[in-house]
Amino acid sequence: MKNSKYIFLFLLIGCASPKVITDYDDKEDFSKFKTYEFYEDNGDNLNDFDVKRIVTSIEQRLKESGMLQKKVPDFFIYFDMETSENQNSNTIGIGVGSGGRNGGIGISGGLPLGGKKMNEKLIIKFIEAKDNKLFWEGSLVSIVKENRTPEIRKLHLQEVVRQILKQFPLKKQ
Repeated sequence: MKNSKYIFLFLLIGCASPKVITDYDDKEDFSKFKTYEFYEDNGDNLNDFDVKRIVTSIEQRLKESGMLQKKVPDFFIYFDMETSENQNSNTIGIGVGSGGRNGGIGISGGLPLGGKKMNEKLIIKFIEAKDNKLFWEGSLVSIVKENRTPEIRKLHLQEVVRQILKQFPLKKQ
């Protein structure tokens, strides 16, 4: 019975969901930021559909927080995504061998289970409009299937944006 709590803890840590990482200027007064606008060069590493999905998700989250989009804002928003191939350790091994008394030949390989997966890191940055100074940044790394339907992509990006922006605006203690 004593060991069961350690097994549960191990499973909990092993199945932990991705964590949002934020960094910010701890001397900044976040209450002064009420209006925003997007930089025009957002999402250089994204297709136009994903850029639109992320913009819509950010707009929705900030609107819920009472912020307004304006041409002359308090801060600008920049976002982009970094992607890399996920090293899938779940594979099926295939081997061909030939043996003999004095030598042998072998060929082996692995086929990934569940399809090709990617690491996607969405980064959102908030930059003061008056002096172009970064004051808040949030990111989240997700492991996703490479081939997803547009609906799945939309839902996933909405959730990632929600998770990241849950950390903003910061409340002064």
